[in-house]
Formats: sequence, structure tokens, C-alpha cells
Amino acid sequence: MYRTFEVLPAALAWGTLIAITVFSWQAPVEAALFIILFDVYWLMKTVYLSLHLRSSFKKMRENMKINWLERLGNLRVSQIADRESSKDSSNGPRLAIGDWQEIYHLVILPVYKEPYDVVRESILSLARTNYLKEKLLVVLATEERAPESQEVAEKIRQEFGSQFFKFLITVHPDNIPGELAGKGSNETWAGRGAKEKLIDPLHIPYERVLVSVFDSDTQVFPEYFGILTYQFLIAPHPHHSSYQPIPLFTNNIFSAPALGRVISFSSSFWHMIQQARPERLTTFSSQSIPFKALVEIGFWNTNAVSEDSQIFWQCFLHYNGDWRTVPILYPVSMDANVAPTLWKTLKNIYKQQRRWGWGCENIPYFLTGFLRNKDILLRKKLYWSFHYIEGFHSWATNALILFSMGWLPIFLGGAEFRVSILSYNLPRIVGYVMNASAIGIVSSAVLGMILLPPKPAWFRRRHYFLYAIQWLFMPLTLILFGAIPALDAQTRLALGGKWRLGFWSTPKYRE
Repeated sequence: MYRTFEVLPAALAWGTLIAITVFSWQAPVEAALFIILFDVYWLMKTVYLSLHLRSSFKKMRENMKINWLERLGNLRVSQIADRESSKDSSNGPRLAIGDWQEIYHLVILPVYKEPYDVVRESILSLARTNYLKEKLLVVLATEERAPESQEVAEKIRQEFGSQFFKFLITVHPDNIPGELAGKGSNETWAGRGAKEKLIDPLHIPYERVLVSVFDSDTQVFPEYFGILTYQFLIAPHPHHSSYQPIPLFTNNIFSAPALGRVISFSSSFWHMIQQARPERLTTFSSQSIPFKALVEIGFWNTNAVSEDSQIFWQCFLHYNGDWRTVPILYPVSMDANVAPTLWKTLKNIYKQQRRWGWGCENIPYFLTGFLRNKDILLRKKLYWSFHYIEGFHSWATNALILFSMGWLPIFLGGAEFRVSILSYNLPRIVGYVMNASAIGIVSSAVLGMILLPPKPAWFRRRHYFLYAIQWLFMPLTLILFGAIPALDAQTRLALGGKWRLGFWSTPKYRE
């Protein structure tokens, strides 16, 4: 069954595209009506998602203005106790913590071939955070196959090691049987190393440790650990939840070309939208998870490319569906995908989007798990199966249907259809709907301006205009760097064998 489920995403995507093409040729009236209805649906969805985007954006901005350390100081023990006493113990373990200062934060940063300056900026952001440094345990997870990563880590240790409670460097061995060379296997090695060399020797209860796993370019904002701790303490199911920040790809945004900026902001906006829909939120990239749960599931899968999202499904299956992701509505900043040349940048963006699209490998993973696990409620299985599969299907098909297949009935429908009233009105109706959908582009342009970090010296007023009109590239980016790499990834998963993707580490470049 696992192999059948691997074929499923591509079969649905290609089946949809082929069906529209065939119907445009054999039944153009029905195809045209479907396209019109789909465009209207897309318009309604654009309005719906725009409202979610604005809601999350507003809440994120509000959270960035709060001193969460002070908010934690005002959090009464009775509030936590009252919350815990009202819980049904069958919904998960109670939080045996009376004071926020009992929480430790284990931070894992996998390092591969990233430059020293990139890693240093990430560690510097940890050192500057508005949180108790004696509660931060930092692990730089290096690779044996990349000796330069160990040199970078040692240099970082000499500069910053004394600024945290504990600082550990781990070296993930190369060629461990059964492992995929990638971030997940490195994180697991680092997590187990932290358990053996830090957590256990210090006799820190697992219930009092939150693990934040970041990419090497992830920079935290000052209140990250404060709001994370707060959300953990007030969560209804603290030990059965992941905690997801909003990724902003803005560290080097002024070095990115226009297409790269649109793609970076679009990714951030999508994650903001998802934060407004916590009932379907999974994990992505930089995230936090209780150490207790991490130990109980055996850490991250060591043979998965998309370990950042698969960890959600590991926990969901292990705890029989009693797992969720808590949106903390607070950002972390990461690098936009930039390379020395425009062509190399575009190639890297495509590869990165395809790797993200490879998250479809989770579909056969959790569907197989659903079949084996009889303790998960059927409604949960159906809910998650539909929304997750529909999400990847939309990613691979919607932009192609909207921007490149809307006129197929006119081209393929034959002479009789081309002289019909429906044929005459089809491009006009599609055009009207697309113009109305531009509200999403305008909203994105405005929010993108607000999210820009402090401007470099060369930035002038005219650049605001250029940064606004760059959003005209959005239809192009949705096809070339959205639908096509997603379809590519799903097709490779279906083909299997030599077509499968390994882990590709995005090169880091800053001018």
C-alpha cells in the first residue's frame, strides 16, 4: 500500500490536468463552465485567505511589541494550576511546572557548509534575546562529511560559548547504515547527544525542556523564547503540541532579485495564513517541540528529506491523533534564496521549492500509519487526509488551471464551440475574475513593504515603487516556482527509484 500511496499525489495532479485538457477538446462547454466556476471559487478563496493574512499579520505585529518576559512574570501559578485542573487527564500529561523559570530551552542548529558569518549572526541573535541565558542550552550540530562545519562551530564556541548555560558541538558521523545524508539525521544525532551529555547529567526533567530546532540562518527576534514559553505554559495540551513561529525570509532580502523577493514574501504570507487556521497547521522549518515527546518518539526520522514536517506526523501517529501545532504568531527571520548570479538564484529557488514540494512524501507515511493505527478517530483520519492531500494537489495544479489552461476550450473545442456565446464570453469572464483577484496582489505588496527590515544606505524613495510593481511577477512565480516544482516533486515520488530526491541544502549567500 505504501507504494500506491506514493503514486497518489501525482496521479491526482496529472489526472486533473489531463482531464481538463481532454474535456476542453471533447466537451468544451462543460470544460468552460468548470473553468468559470473554478475561477469564481479562486476569487472567493483569495478574499478568504486575504482576511486570514491580515488577521495574522496584525496579531504578529502586536506580539512583537510585547515584553513577554514581563508577561511571564505576571503569569500567576494559579492560572497554570487552574488550567491543568480543568483538563481531562486522558487528553495528555499534566504540566508539573509552577514557575516559568523552571523551563529550559535546548536550541539545535544544524551546520553543514554555511559560512561563518551566517552562523554567527544566528548565534548572536540568541545572545541578544530577552530571556534568561542560564536557561539556554545551545547545540551546534556539525557534519563529519563537512569538516569546515566543525571549524565554524569551534570558532563560534570560542566567541559565544560562555554566554549560554551550556554550549555543545556534536559531529554527525558519515555513512551510518540506513540513514539519509541530511538535516534530519544530523538533528537526531545532536538531540541524542544533548540528552546524554547535557540533559541527563544535569538531571533536568524532560518535561521542563523545550527544543527549538532552527536552520543555520535562522535569527530569532528578542521576545521569541518569552512568547514560546508563555504559549507552552498556557497551552491546553503543552506536551502534546508543536510550536510554530512565522518564517520571514528577510535576512538578505535587499540582495534578492525581484522574482526572489516575491517568492520569499509569498512563502511568509502563506505561513501567516496557516497560522490563522490552527486546526490544519502542521510544522515547517524552524519550530519548537517538547523534549519529552521527542524522546518518546525516538527523535526525527533519519531517512526523510522533509523531517521538519514529518515530525508532526511522527507525533500524531505515536500519540494516536492527540497532537497539534500551536501557532505562536511571532516571527523568526531567515535568508531569502540568493546566489551570486540571477540564473544561479533562479535555479536554487526552483530546487528549494521542489524540496519543499517533496513534503508530499509525508502523504504515504501518514496514510500507511492511519491504516495501521486503529486508535485514531476516523474523523481525524478523514479530516487530515483530505486537507493535506488537497493542499498538495492545489499547489501543483491551481496556478496552471488559472493562468495557462483557462483558454484551452477555445483552442481545442473546435469551430462549433469557437462561434458560441460561451466561447466569446469565456476570456472576458476569466479576465474579470482575475482582475478582481488582484486584491490579493495589492494586499501582498502593502504588507511586503511593511515587513522590509531596516533599509540599506542605497535605498531611495524610488525603490518603494520598484518593490511594489515587482508583485506583477506573481502569476509567473506561481507557475514557474510554485506549480511546476510541486508537480515535479510529486512525479518523482510516483516514479520512485533514481527519480527520488535526496536532501539538498540551500547554499547561503549574502553580499
